[in-house]
Amino acid sequence: MSQQWSSLSTQAKRDIAICRELLRLGSQSFYASSIILPREVREPASALYAFCRLADDAIDDGGDSAIAVHELHARLDRIYSGAPQNNAVDRAMAAVVHHYYIPQTLPAALIEGFEWDVAGRRYASLSELFDYAARVAGTVGAMMAMLMGVRAPDVLARACDLGVAMQLTNIARDVGEDALAGRLYLPLDFMNEVGLDAEEWLAAPVFTPAVGDVVARLLEAADTLYARSTCGIAQLPVRARPGIYAARRIYAEIGRVVEKQGLDSVSSRAVVTRSRKLALLGRSLLSSVRPKVRDYAPPLRQVKFLVDAAAAAYS
Repeated sequence: MSQQWSSLSTQAKRDIAICRELLRLGSQSFYASSIILPREVREPASALYAFCRLADDAIDDGGDSAIAVHELHARLDRIYSGAPQNNAVDRAMAAVVHHYYIPQTLPAALIEGFEWDVAGRRYASLSELFDYAARVAGTVGAMMAMLMGVRAPDVLARACDLGVAMQLTNIARDVGEDALAGRLYLPLDFMNEVGLDAEEWLAAPVFTPAVGDVVARLLEAADTLYARSTCGIAQLPVRARPGIYAARRIYAEIGRVVEKQGLDSVSSRAVVTRSRKLALLGRSLLSSVRPKVRDYAPPLRQVKFLVDAAAAAYS
């Protein structure tokens, strides 16, 4: 890592440690996969994920969500002005965005996705759902890639693919949990095609084979993007690849657990066991071979603005 990042002050080291502990308690899939990331990626990534996690929690804490979104934008402005709020997460996030030249467009788009949550936005199609996933997860993929020094637009595009795939997996896993909170992320056209009325189902959410069909289609879309992302992971710095492979495998495994539960993510929530996570971590430690072929497919239309912003930060 650079001399500047390696020479963290005592306060900065404490801030990073607090971020790591927040993730250990509240984001176990990321925490597990991050263990095998090299320190120069693990530390800034922990600050990044802690900010994203607390931002999400601020929206969901039961207070006035519109005010919470406004405050998040204000916090982000302070972070980018070099005067973050006096708390560990914001201080660590400020250090990261300034050191790695992360453009404000990326975390601002993340907060925009939270605004859509507050508005109770519905998604008429998978394409519209990609717009949402690009903001709440594609942004994280792009920022993580920047922490690893990625500059190539095609690799940034694959990082966004991975983020979007993870978000689709989250949505497929949390159908029942979201419904109880009055939220619906399933594409409305998918629901209509299997005879489900969105409002009627949301009023009394129960699992049916029709709901399973919709969940299966989401997982299929996620798997397509996981496959695309693999080539991008292989272009990352060699020491960073196992940790990102681990994240990809653990999240994809959530989809496999949902399938084993008969695609019923209404009655229960899929969980990847600790032993299975350890097995996937072990496999990921061996995943460092760089293939000879790169995937130069253009980015998803919905994430192109993220790829362009990240690539421009290096110019």
